[in-house]
Formats: sequence, structure tokens, C-alpha cells
Amino acid sequence: MPFTTRHSGQAAIATGHTAGPGSQRIASLATLLLCVALISGLLSQPVHAQAVPQSATVSVTAAPSNTAESDDPVARFLADKGLMPSKRPVAELAQQVRNTATDIASELVLSAMNFLGVPYRRGGDSRETGFDCSGFTRHVFENSIGLILPRRAIEQANSPALMPVQQAELKPGDLVFFNTLRHTFSHVGIYIGDNKFIHSPRAGGQVRVEDMRQAYWQQRFDGARRAPAVSAQNAPTSRNN
Repeated sequence: MPFTTRHSGQAAIATGHTAGPGSQRIASLATLLLCVALISGLLSQPVHAQAVPQSATVSVTAAPSNTAESDDPVARFLADKGLMPSKRPVAELAQQVRNTATDIASELVLSAMNFLGVPYRRGGDSRETGFDCSGFTRHVFENSIGLILPRRAIEQANSPALMPVQQAELKPGDLVFFNTLRHTFSHVGIYIGDNKFIHSPRAGGQVRVEDMRQAYWQQRFDGARRAPAVSAQNAPTSRNN
């Protein structure tokens, strides 16, 4: 019996069961050291993982802008939806539109941006039905500056109510045309500045912003047109003596 008792006590100590005050202190210390090691390992990972995103965020928010991105609904929508593939901060582009465009052109461009994310639909001409390319431009022009454009893209390009514009002279609010269906003026969008245009692209897509410097659009650019109201406001004011 004494032999059995000693063996049980040794087994209790070996397996970590309570055998006395000294054993309890040793077990507690070992547990504490293990916890410290685990916590140290876990805390070291997020520091390195967050280093890159923090620096990237600083580079975006540090861009000069009179309007904070969080307070700009246009910029916030673009950022949330990821609809503008540009290295420049979206808030900067939105502010540039406001600073460089005329009042009429700014209203037209910002009106167009209100439809970002609306799905493409062939023959569609409203937010409720969706838009095709020319239905989108027609809706924006009619509801922002009161100009009713022809329904089809090629008809808009040939409209006598619009004046031709060279690519180097593009201003926000101009219509830009592309050959995407192997015939001229088969696609249309609205120039918004900084070599970007907004359009309703194709079936399965949605209204979004594109960069005209991309090879696809460069090779298919057909020309641009400007509405009389925008053209008149861009013209120098005459002085009468």
C-alpha cells in the first residue's frame, strides 16, 4: 500500500495534477510564459501587415483637394464602387471637374455621375429601365441642360445641333464617339476631364468611367461633339463700349 501511494503522487506530479504548492507555482509560471509567447507572436503579425496599407492611405488622402473625399458624394460613390480605374484620387478628379468646367458643363458631368452603376440595357433610356450608350447620353443632356439629342449614337454624331471638336480641345461635357461595332460612331459617352469619359458600355456592364488613353479606346476614337450651350459659355464675352 505505501508503494502504491508514492506511485500515485509521482504520477500526479508528472501529469500536472496538484501535488503541492511548489508544483502549482511551477505550472502557473509555465502557463504564463506560454501565454506571453503566444500573445507576442500574434501581436507582431498585424504590425507588418498594416504597414503597407497605412502608407497607401496616406498617399491618397494627402492629395490636394478643397473637398474632403468623405464629404464628396461623387468621390465616395466612385471609391465604393471601384468604377474609376485611375491612379489619381477620385476626390481630386471630382474637384478638378468643378474647378475647370463651366457651370453648365459641371452640371452636365455631375448629372451623368449620378447614374454610375446603372446597368446596361439595349434600348434603355432611364434609371428604371437601364441605359444603352446613346440612351444614357440623351437622358443626361435632356435632364441637365434641356437639349434633346437624337436617339442613336450615329444620329447624335451627325446632329446639326452639335459642333465638331478636336480631341486636343476636349472639355468636360463634350460627347465622345468610338467605333466599337466596325462602323463609325457606333458608341458614345460623355467626356468628364483628365482623359476620362463616362458611358454605358455593353450588355452585362453598367455605367462607369473609362480612360481614353487605354489602347482599346485610342484605336477606336471617332471624334467629339459639343452642345451649343456649353460652347457659348466657353466663348469669350464681348465688350460693348
